[in-house]
Amino acid sequence: MKRFGKSEFRLACIAFGVVVAVFTVGATESSAATPNISVDEKAITRETKLATSFAPMVKKTAPSVVNIYSTKVVKENARRFTPFFEDPFWQRFFGEDPDTDRRPSKRLEQSLGSGVIVSQDGYILSNNHVVQGADEIKVALADGHKQEFVAKLVGSDPQTEIAVLKIEAKNLPAITIADSDKLEVGDRVIAIGNPFGIGQTVTMGIVSAIGRGGFGVADYEDFIQTDASINPGNSGGALVDAEGRLVGINTFIISRSGGNQGIGFAVPINMARGIMDRIVRDGKVTRGYLGAWLQPEITADLAKEFKLPDQNGAMLSQIIEKSPAQDAGLKEGDVVVEFNGKKVTDSRNLRLMVSQTPPKTKVDLKILRDGKTKTVAVTLGELADDLSLRRGRGGPAEESGQDALDGVTVSDLDARARRQLEMPDTLRGALVTEVEPDSPAYAAGLRPGTVILEINRQPVRDADDAVQKSKKVKSDRVLLRVWSQGGTRYLVVDASKARK
Repeated sequence: MKRFGKSEFRLACIAFGVVVAVFTVGATESSAATPNISVDEKAITRETKLATSFAPMVKKTAPSVVNIYSTKVVKENARRFTPFFEDPFWQRFFGEDPDTDRRPSKRLEQSLGSGVIVSQDGYILSNNHVVQGADEIKVALADGHKQEFVAKLVGSDPQTEIAVLKIEAKNLPAITIADSDKLEVGDRVIAIGNPFGIGQTVTMGIVSAIGRGGFGVADYEDFIQTDASINPGNSGGALVDAEGRLVGINTFIISRSGGNQGIGFAVPINMARGIMDRIVRDGKVTRGYLGAWLQPEITADLAKEFKLPDQNGAMLSQIIEKSPAQDAGLKEGDVVVEFNGKKVTDSRNLRLMVSQTPPKTKVDLKILRDGKTKTVAVTLGELADDLSLRRGRGGPAEESGQDALDGVTVSDLDARARRQLEMPDTLRGALVTEVEPDSPAYAAGLRPGTVILEINRQPVRDADDAVQKSKKVKSDRVLLRVWSQGGTRYLVVDASKARK
């Protein structure tokens, strides 16, 4: 074991890959053409006075929203209710043969949700979690005749929580689709669905925020937030604007009670529409692939270390070998601030942009490198199925580097560590084995099991090399590039902050 200063140190990080991949969607049918939908991309008129009633709009829109009932058969052990019988220790005393006494049983598991008819010939948008794993899916129309159809699952995309269904019917009341990119905070919206199974219900609110993400509900999150009441059973239903055009597919809520508390979220229809088109046309969803891990966020410390004007953009923390990013000459530490002329606000924003761009598309990335602006052309690739997304504190200047990494212990990488942590054979660096809770490193988020790859942008060969490089640091701050859980990111350990 090697120590920095008085002790040793470790790291914990979360790796974010820049968009992936080909996601197989389990399609049961495909078509050469995309659904014939009605689209009205005009921005809503915001100067008109508030209407006294939305009844005419609801009458036009509500027939497009359907109830969805999905059923699946779940097999389970007959003694599942008593865990003692699953333990061989207890089976010895009760004399029961696990091979003969474990009688499999079946139960029906039902799910209730909503959906939106988007084409007159029967294509319906809903949520993946409404129909996931279903053996049978039924769709009930919201007309006076209460027509019911057995639906086919055309395909679903768990990465965006979108599912596409098809029923065999003609001249259905298809909804008109708007351009969700033109939504603004404060726009009035209406949610239509079947909450708690009580029947079709209409609620009203406003757009509370746009571009929400980071909830872990899906891999690609760009949700519309609304205070229109959304409850269990609303999933897959319609979020429409004041003109009755579909702007989102209601998906989930944040609630302590399980019911509406004014924080609901919908997948923007532009995203849902793109997923539907690819599912129907290709039978699968393909996404662009850049081939880089992204720093989760650009902190104020990182912005200072990399001489950035602000904390906007997406920082590349690792370039994958033989990837489009490597072929284009991108480097670790580059910060992408524009993607094909569109501003990049953060890493999630860049992932969304790449994911919605078809493979083999040539794009221009505007980057910041060493304080200078540069434009790099990249031809996006397509990631294979097995490479999908992973969920993934002063003292004298001579001693300040030791202060910053004080409390951290490292060791050399060996075969056992590589095996236990599933490290690539090509990984080189120093393994963090211990960190003291009151150290600057701990305050910066360093944890055991992480590999230090660089100190102040200098590659680290092993534990001795890490210690020697730490002694050469002439400031309170140390910039580290670290590996953990399959990816890399940058961390700033600041001894001056720990002393405050």
